[in-house]
Amino acid sequence: MTQPSRPQDGRAALASFVTNRLGRANARPGPATAERKAPAEDSIQDFEKLTGYRELRLQRSAADLIGLGNPFFRVHETRAAATTRIDGQAFSNYSSYDYLGLNGHPTVSGAARKAIEAFGTSASASRIVAGERPGHLKLERALAEHYGTQACVIMVSGHATNVTAIGAILEAPDVIFHDALIHNSVVTGAQLSGAQRRSFAHNDPASLEKLLEATRHEHRRALIVIEGLYSMDGDAPDLAAFVELKRRYDCWLMVDDAHGLGVLGRTGAGLHEHCGVDAADVDIWMGTLSKTLSSCGGYICGPSALVEYLKCTAGGFVYSVGMSPPLAAAAEAALSVMQAEPERVERLRRNGHQFLALAKKHGLNTGASLGLAVIPIIIGDSLKAVTLSDRLFKRGINVQPIIHPAVPERSSRLRFFMTSEHTPEQITQTVTTVAEELSALETGATLIEQLMARRGA
Repeated sequence: MTQPSRPQDGRAALASFVTNRLGRANARPGPATAERKAPAEDSIQDFEKLTGYRELRLQRSAADLIGLGNPFFRVHETRAAATTRIDGQAFSNYSSYDYLGLNGHPTVSGAARKAIEAFGTSASASRIVAGERPGHLKLERALAEHYGTQACVIMVSGHATNVTAIGAILEAPDVIFHDALIHNSVVTGAQLSGAQRRSFAHNDPASLEKLLEATRHEHRRALIVIEGLYSMDGDAPDLAAFVELKRRYDCWLMVDDAHGLGVLGRTGAGLHEHCGVDAADVDIWMGTLSKTLSSCGGYICGPSALVEYLKCTAGGFVYSVGMSPPLAAAAEAALSVMQAEPERVERLRRNGHQFLALAKKHGLNTGASLGLAVIPIIIGDSLKAVTLSDRLFKRGINVQPIIHPAVPERSSRLRFFMTSEHTPEQITQTVTTVAEELSALETGATLIEQLMARRGA
């Protein structure tokens, strides 16, 4: 007779699977389960035989066994903002990129409505085929002006913008040097290009310099890619140091400012304002429209020759539908509001600094965060991070765990996205609750370990 599963067995199983997430590195297609022995169904073509699928199902089963809810794919019943509603319950929300509270702003929504009335909801084909719409050109001019570049091209996906741009401008004889914590889209673009790929230690110009000195001469063109504000850690690089290296070693420098726009600098202009560097010292500015600009898509700002080349050769632009007119209009309006209301940036900064100071006062590990829009609470254990997220959810706080393999196991964390619209009371209540629940979780774990040790003795 099969023995019933015990809660501690489920917890051990969940710890294993959460730590290994989908187990992609070592997983192999396993034997057919008892209920799938029919020869007609026992095929490698079965989608359930995809690498990691069985591990995913086991992870979910183990989570159910010990009463942990799934923190992902929850249905929100209102717009992304500092508060949200899930299953009819109100939550303080730290899981959206609405950094300056512009999602749903009357000016932004009004621009989108006017664009729908004039142009409908779709560009209906690529801009090469369907032609331009005024909103596309207006947004591109506004972004180019913001960064002081000659031109700009917008695309329908932020991730695809990096993939297709890097994939288009580099080739096999070239090399890309990127920060070790760079976004997946940059890595994927490098792989698409066929160029060599070399990573340097996070935010470490000296590490990059060693690589450049040793290998730059082996390649034709070279591209250095860094981010403005790193979305996992909330820290920023020393832009001036990277500009100096790109000049000395004859490289292009590209900044992914997706999380920096609206956040870094006194007016939220981005990494260049934060570091006091002329934006013209950067060859390629990349960003996304889904964070501060409350829309969807990505952009590349740079020299006219680069933008013209991408518009004619980058697959993610040439073979993709043009940006939806209301999305372009919303992004352009949001950029205008951001520039006209720098007090939003100041509120965001105050909120981030308050959260960071309180977290440190409670002894919480915030890593290298600057206390701006992204603040991690590093837990150091995937299962504990998921459990803490679940406990906070039950107390009206919505925040996502970031676990292995997205980050190393020792760096598993909760990641808090701040907005200008969070209130001081919300922030105080949130940080206090995190400290309480984490303390209770660690105390409980210690008691279990002591009990197990006594039983073992």
